[in-house]
Amino acid sequence: MPEAAALVTHRGGCHCGAIAFEVDAPARVTVSECNCSMCRMSGYLHLIVPRARFRLLRGADALSEYTFNTGTARHLFCRRCGVKSFYVPRSNPEGYSVNVRCLDQSTLEHIDIEPFDDEDRAASEARLRERSRP
Repeated sequence: MPEAAALVTHRGGCHCGAIAFEVDAPARVTVSECNCSMCRMSGYLHLIVPRARFRLLRGADALSEYTFNTGTARHLFCRRCGVKSFYVPRSNPEGYSVNVRCLDQSTLEHIDIEPFDDEDRAASEARLRERSRP
C-alpha cells in the first residue's frame, strides 16, 4: 500500500477578503473539473477534503447559500464579491469542496486535473467517495 502524502496547510478565500479559510491537503493535489452547468459556468476546480481538514477562519456571516435540484449540495458564496471559494458538494456531503483557484498558490507544488462527468454522475461520484473521509 503506498504511503499517504504529507499534508500541508493551504490558505484561501474569496476575492474581497471577507472569507478566509485553511485546508489541510497534500502539496501535490488531484482536483476534479465538473461539466455540470454550475461548475462549467464558474470554472470551479474541486479539491475534496474531509470536514476535519477544513477550517473557516473568517466570514461565516458573509456567506450566502444557494441550493437547487436535490438540495444536497450547499453552494456558499461571499455576499460581497460573489465568489464561491468552497461549498458542501452533492458528491461528498460529509466533506467540503474547495475551489483550488481560490487557494494561495505558494503552497501548491502541482495540480492534476481529472474530469468529473455529470452525465455519468454515479460513476464520477464513486471515484470521489473516499476523498472526504478522514
